[in-house]
Amino acid sequence: MEQRIEFGLKAMKTLNFRALCQEYGISAKTGYKWKERFLRDGFGGMAERSRRPHAHAAQLSEEELCEIVRLKLAHAHWGPRKIRELYRRRHGEVASESTFKRVLERAGLTQKRQRRRAQGTGRLWSGREATYPNDIWTVDFKGWWRSRGRRCEPLTVRDEHSRYILELRALEDARGQTVRRSFERLFERQGLPQAIRSDNGAPFACIHGLLGLTRLSVWWVALGINLERGRPGHPQDNGAHERMHLDISREIEALGESGQESLDLWRESFNRERPHESLGLKTPAEVYRASACKYEGTPQDLDYPQMCARRVDCCGTIKLDRHRYFLSHALEGWSVGLKPIAPELLEVWFGQLLLGHIDQSASNFVRADICPNKTAKHPKMCKQ
Repeated sequence: MEQRIEFGLKAMKTLNFRALCQEYGISAKTGYKWKERFLRDGFGGMAERSRRPHAHAAQLSEEELCEIVRLKLAHAHWGPRKIRELYRRRHGEVASESTFKRVLERAGLTQKRQRRRAQGTGRLWSGREATYPNDIWTVDFKGWWRSRGRRCEPLTVRDEHSRYILELRALEDARGQTVRRSFERLFERQGLPQAIRSDNGAPFACIHGLLGLTRLSVWWVALGINLERGRPGHPQDNGAHERMHLDISREIEALGESGQESLDLWRESFNRERPHESLGLKTPAEVYRASACKYEGTPQDLDYPQMCARRVDCCGTIKLDRHRYFLSHALEGWSVGLKPIAPELLEVWFGQLLLGHIDQSASNFVRADICPNKTAKHPKMCKQ
């Protein structure tokens, strides 16, 4: 304090202020601060001041503290940033995010989150992220639970870009035809996405089939939808969808709820009330828009301009020059396109998906998922 008083007295007379600051080993900014204090408060202004913040959690009123804790208890798995945004929407101006964090930490209502990183590639796995609504939809079945003697295993469909939950439906079973009916209603409401990402389980994929095709995924391709798949044993490839399932487990399954009404209420709250940090604290409903690519029903068959078409029979095979080539039972009743690329070598296409190659000299079909360097994509059939 004596040095500061001495500095203040010299600062009133010196002509070279920066040289004086260098003499006392302080920056010019600090020197001007001390000079201003000396002019304003005299000797008392040079005393050491408390470093305690001007505003902190303890200064919130009891009503504000209770409201923050009440919102957290109502949304137990939301972080401080989401709780603050919800508080702001309901009550206007609020304290800082760090203040909310301190309040929740002192109440023992926060925990650290672990992050996992995806790595590598797999069959039909591109690793790309959605850049606009309806670019990629993600789909899965939430693990089942039983409540009041009833089994509940809801189908979940989500728009990756906006985080909007498109479907949260407790189906009577998980068969492909049942899931298809649910998607038909969904497509009628929201239109078609550019791609659908799923895991490798039924009814979305068949782990041993050609490119994992099932009758359901074949139908998607026939509608012009690209297929995206996570790698087997890598749930982080669809990590945000799995994270949503964790919220369902904590906020619906843990309460023993299983009725469709409870699922609808939770979906409505998730879409229209819950702010997301990745969306700039907007809600999914504020970002999502229905697709411009409308659903017009299932086509009778697919056309292949400038290609030779062959219909897949009930055995999953096509006939070409008295030889039969097995493709997949899932393609039964649909036509595939054959495109010559070299003498006695043909590409086999189904819609926008390259299935493999027919080598007529050896009379065999080579699957595209066995030759990963030949898995090129055909131009998209449906553009938004």
